[in-house]
Order: sequence, then structure tokens, then C-alpha cells
Amino acid sequence: MSAGAALISTTSIFVRWAHVAPTVSAFYRMLFGGVMLLVLLLVRREWRRFGFRDLVWLLLPALAFAADLIIWHRSILYIGPGLATLVANFQVFIMAFVGVVFYRERLGPRFVFGLVLALVGLWLLVGVDWSSFTPQFRIGVYLGLLTGVAYSVYLLSLRRVQLRRVHLDATQVLCLNSLLCVPMLAIAVGIEGGSYAIPDTQSWLALLGLGLFGQVLGWVLIVRAMPQLPASLVGLLLLLQPALSFVLDVILFARPTSGLDWIGLTLSLLGIFVGSVRARPSAAAESA
Repeated sequence: MSAGAALISTTSIFVRWAHVAPTVSAFYRMLFGGVMLLVLLLVRREWRRFGFRDLVWLLLPALAFAADLIIWHRSILYIGPGLATLVANFQVFIMAFVGVVFYRERLGPRFVFGLVLALVGLWLLVGVDWSSFTPQFRIGVYLGLLTGVAYSVYLLSLRRVQLRRVHLDATQVLCLNSLLCVPMLAIAVGIEGGSYAIPDTQSWLALLGLGLFGQVLGWVLIVRAMPQLPASLVGLLLLLQPALSFVLDVILFARPTSGLDWIGLTLSLLGIFVGSVRARPSAAAESA
């Protein structure tokens, strides 16, 4: 689980390293990642037959994830890999509100405390000097938050697919979702008038790394590890992604960082973790 979270923390770095437009990098991530997953499944003889209905069920997750990547990759270029990844992880609170509205879940004081911590942390990171930031930076923050919305739709719809289409292996679902994203992202590239040309060796390596580490190795490890671990530990380990992305942003791209930024990062991560942890149901509730 730790290795998977560490691997997906590099995705925003690869996006920054690739000298292509945001939607183009998203397109190649899904194309390279989907093909790699397909080869992995075939080599391991884990590919299973699927029907047209399975693809229909996967259309919404694929559309949501394509939108997520289009928005998030722009946020990365506007505000940097670390902050874009951190802000996108506020999807934890969006998911919780969806649970309240649609599934009648209750939010306890722990969730409220986590939300307050996360918001205070975000304010220390971007709110204190908000007036001094460029319009592009502000748009990047808004895009990061919007990424959380798209990612929440993706997670909820993907969960529904896994519950309703239980004959599909988790890795095959990831593969099919990736390949379904490809034509959607291709249409987006066409609308934007973008080019599929990969200009240099660095971009080739970055895009291949984006597909391999972000879409294949990282998520395969996470999907395999999740059923074996308590939910609270899963939530804690997944926070390695935004934390490592922020540290890599500072190291690799010399992101200017003050003491308040590190305090804000710590509070945001702590708040996201506290807000994502749910109390375990009692034995009586489980037996009911």
C-alpha cells in the first residue's frame, strides 16, 4: 500500500516534466497505461470475457476520470504538482457530503474537526497571500477543488460498477476504464485543437512513466492491498501521495516554501485523514 501511494505521488511530477498540453498528457497516460494493463492481464492469464453491458456501466466512471485528468493536469501546471495534488484530495469531504445527501450517513464531530483542520491548513497555504497571487494561480486552486468533485464522481460510480459487475476483476476494471478514457480524451484534444506530437525524449520518458507508475504499478498495488488492511490505515497510507508530491515539488522544482506552508500542509493532511476515517460499526450493527 505504501509503495502504491508513493508511486502515484509521482504522476503530477511526470505531468510537469512532459512538454505537452494538459489534455494530451492525460490522453497518453490512459493510452500507455491501458495498453500496459492489458498486456499484464494477458500475460498473467487474468483477462476475462465481458459484455456490452459491462462497458455501458463503465461509461460514467470513464467520463468522470477523463474530466478529472483534464482539470487536474491544468491545475498542476498552474499551481505546481504538490499543491494541486493536495487540493484535489479534498474530495474526501465531497464524498462525505454525498454520503449524507444520498445515503443518509451521519457526520460526527470527528468529521467536523477534520474539515476545520483541513480548511485552516489550506488557508495557510493559499489564503494568507491570496491577493498577491496571479489570476492563473487562483484559477489553478479552483481547478484543484473541481478535480475533487470529478474524482468523487469517478470513485462513487466505479464503486457501483464493482458492486454490480462482480465478475470483473479489479485490475481488468482499471484496464477497461483506462481504454474507455482514451477516445473521450482524444475528442477533448480535438476540440482544443491540440497536437499529439511528443516533442522530445524527456516527454516520451515522462509520459511512459506517467502510464507505468501512475496508471499501472501504483493502482495495481493499491487495489491489491486495500482488502487486506483496515480502512483507517488505508486512509493514512494514501496520504503519502499528496505529502510526497508536495516534497517532490519543493525538491525538483524549487517551490518557494515558508514555515506557514509546512504548517498548512501538515494541518491539511491531518484534517483529510481525520475526516476520512469512519467509526467502525458495532457488532450488533454488523449482525443486523
